[in-house]
Amino acid sequence: MSSRARAFAAAGLAAVVSLSGCSGSESGNSAASAAPTDKVLHLSFLQDPGQPPDPDIFYAGQGLLLTTNLYEGLLQYKGGTATPELEPLLATEWTKSPDSKVFTFTLRQGVKFHDGTPFTAAAVKGSFDRRLAVNQGPAYMVTGVDSVVAQDDYHVTITLKSPNSAFLDYLASAYGPRMLSPEGLKSNAGADHAETYLTTHDLGTGPFTLAEASVGSKYTLKAFDGYWGQKPYFHTVDVPVVTDTSSQQLQFNSGQLAAVLHDLPTSAVQSYLDDPKFSHYSLPTMVSNYLYVNPRRGMLTDATRRKALLQAVDLDTLVKQTYAGRGTVASQMFPPNVIAPELGKQNVTHDPAPLTTVVAGLPADQKSIVVGYDSSMPDNQLISNLLQAELAATGLDVKVQSYPTSQIFGWIGTDAADAPDILTYTGWPDAASPYMWGHISWDADGALNYFGCSAPAITSDLARGLESADTQAFSQAAGSAADTGCWLNMADVNDFMVAQPWLRGVEQAHVVTSPQTLRLAALSVG
Repeated sequence: MSSRARAFAAAGLAAVVSLSGCSGSESGNSAASAAPTDKVLHLSFLQDPGQPPDPDIFYAGQGLLLTTNLYEGLLQYKGGTATPELEPLLATEWTKSPDSKVFTFTLRQGVKFHDGTPFTAAAVKGSFDRRLAVNQGPAYMVTGVDSVVAQDDYHVTITLKSPNSAFLDYLASAYGPRMLSPEGLKSNAGADHAETYLTTHDLGTGPFTLAEASVGSKYTLKAFDGYWGQKPYFHTVDVPVVTDTSSQQLQFNSGQLAAVLHDLPTSAVQSYLDDPKFSHYSLPTMVSNYLYVNPRRGMLTDATRRKALLQAVDLDTLVKQTYAGRGTVASQMFPPNVIAPELGKQNVTHDPAPLTTVVAGLPADQKSIVVGYDSSMPDNQLISNLLQAELAATGLDVKVQSYPTSQIFGWIGTDAADAPDILTYTGWPDAASPYMWGHISWDADGALNYFGCSAPAITSDLARGLESADTQAFSQAAGSAADTGCWLNMADVNDFMVAQPWLRGVEQAHVVTSPQTLRLAALSVG
């Protein structure tokens, strides 16, 4: 959730496209619709974001489009690249102490919040304090802050309680601390730190403002006339909630939507690859499709049995049938582009025999399992059905069931009594530091540890890596996570997007660390 500086020279753009793995087909195609003359961009959500577009609360996937374009942080990651690279945003320069405890920032001048308040160092402290007070999922990025001290209006020093090699990644994260107007927070504080106000308004500095937020129905953004950076071409962005993939595709095919940014099912992907009327893109991400095994269920309370179940999964077949042309079989416990490819390896050899032996010795009441998937992820419905067939061949009675995102997040930190035995779920780290995936996924208190599986060695290795930036420590944490049998990284997945041929700037607007969204101010027509 951030915005940017992102102009590219023509020569540089060719290199960016090559790096991103873009398969765009913009040139020489007959358009399915004419470019709009009213400067209104029509997009869609397949599912309501489920959380308010409040940067201190929002911690999901669909909805990044809102928070990344309404709010900005001190730093960001470059757009249009295949690997993550930090760059300035509301901070123009920064330094850090050798022990990664003290960080100093020079702030951008001439920036205004959407309510007209000038951006100064006072907003940094107020924004950090507000995130702590709200204390939702992304609050962990500021809990280690000891002090935020303004040296003057445009210089601020942040001191941490302990060394943190990932702190700059926290600041650039799509879920990281965003700057909010201190005057706006004060005026609209109410009894909940302005949480109620920020369900239908925003207090950011981004290129767009929140004009409408009708939960379950529609969201509308308006270009901010006082934006400090590149002015958006589109002055309005309409984002209706279209809850059926077929309806979404029909609207796109008829020209009602300018692009579909996420969650196209496999069958649709192939149809767009074969259709010259539209542009298609397969853009690099840090996204992986994981299998989560519930250690609190029946036979799966035993780690050896969990590992036997993972061995029974034929990843080559799953990925070929689900992600052809936009994904590969994962080789690491980490998502792609997070850690060096030789580190964090997972070594699971496909062999259904161990699970077949286990199942043969089970009592009848332990031979039934449920494979769950997020109802907003059509790819995971297909994967779950394929898993059903593979696991049934070992003697298990397998049922497939969908769950809404809100229910899945509700399992975190509970006994997850209504959770399935296995969950297929597409996820990504908060930012490019290996700690940020390891912590949220494998630590006992991780914000995406749906079934509460962990081990002491995981926590100690992650903590050691966070302090020292030692990638070997993160690799060891991955090995300990693999030993639990609670996780299997099935596929590394690109963002597959389709757009009308007149929509320009898709590659530049895409950020490898922020899936399912684009920086809207980088888009135009041509």
